[in-house]
Amino acid sequence: MDIKGLVRSHAREIVGLRRDFHRIPELGFAEFKTQRTLIRYLTNLNLHPESIGGTGVVATLHGEKPGKVVMLRADMDALPVTERTGLPYASETEGLMHACGHDGHMAMLLVAANVLVQMRSHMQGSVKFVFQPNEENAGATKLIEEQVMEHPHVDAVFGVHLWSPLPSGTIDIVDGPQMAAAYDFSLDILGSGGHAGFAHKSVDPIIASSAVIQAVQSIQTREIDAQNPAVIMFTQISAGSSQNIVPEKVCMRGTVRFLYAGGEEILEAFRRTVDHICAAYRTEAILTFTLGNSLLANEPKMAGIMRQAAAETLEDGSKVTSRFRTMAGEDFSEYLQHAPGAFAFVGINNPVAGSVYPHHHPQFTIDEEVLPIGTELLVRSALRFLSVEGA
Repeated sequence: MDIKGLVRSHAREIVGLRRDFHRIPELGFAEFKTQRTLIRYLTNLNLHPESIGGTGVVATLHGEKPGKVVMLRADMDALPVTERTGLPYASETEGLMHACGHDGHMAMLLVAANVLVQMRSHMQGSVKFVFQPNEENAGATKLIEEQVMEHPHVDAVFGVHLWSPLPSGTIDIVDGPQMAAAYDFSLDILGSGGHAGFAHKSVDPIIASSAVIQAVQSIQTREIDAQNPAVIMFTQISAGSSQNIVPEKVCMRGTVRFLYAGGEEILEAFRRTVDHICAAYRTEAILTFTLGNSLLANEPKMAGIMRQAAAETLEDGSKVTSRFRTMAGEDFSEYLQHAPGAFAFVGINNPVAGSVYPHHHPQFTIDEEVLPIGTELLVRSALRFLSVEGA
């Protein structure tokens, strides 16, 4: 069948769906209107969608012949951003906006499902369509806990992200690490309060905290291979109630990010540094790490399958690159802990379309001409995996 022709015949529909989703942004685990729209569309395709993770949706298409199972995933949630695009289909909810492309991701996956339903007689195996809530705060974990990777068991998983740093008409897929692992940390340093004029009778947690902030930066330059990307960021600090009182406690928050396998070594070095400095300053440390996202690392074979699908989609292999890695996180990584897969960046940067603003910006928008490209990439990736594994 003519995949490109089928997808292109739905081009206007993809744009319409994206705009419908854009009007009704909803935060993570509150995507109720969005969920109803997804379920209605998939039901009309004679699939049998089910809710998962509260506001998520999953549906499986079985091909004419049995075979492997491939999962395609799109995220659903919007952001607490006040939109300033001035578009006629702008957010209808004050203070909320689809400012990361998730509206486009859902539209592309819905139409990919539509196209694959039409190609069912040519399919060997099954495709599981997953619409995931709360990507901005690791919603994938909840879906995995609810067995999204089973019933039927998922053999491979693919996903795409509309990506503003890349020009429209290009696709980037790397082997190995692509998006950083991210850990949030909470660090409280406890001292003993007192009068600022009698500091020697207090234990000052502020001076200890300043030493900690300086010292942990040396982890990146003195303990980690310079070829392994890593970032330690303190983003919040609070202490004290008056200028003449030594506080009892300093509260610090931040993130640790790394883009290489084995980066958990940074957490161990961070804890060791904090413990020793606090001991030297006679203070006590309470330090916790919380996983935000695991390292997103594409499995090379799956990345190769997706690159082949991308070259067929763009009809020009030179527009398919393998160079873009980022310290941003993405919870698609959690699915890759359970099945091999790959994640693609689909470029949307186009000054003519006004799609030049970064993700999460109040004027962020996408080049809608790209939507059929992402749809076709999903379709071809699924079919190529099923044909390769079923051969």
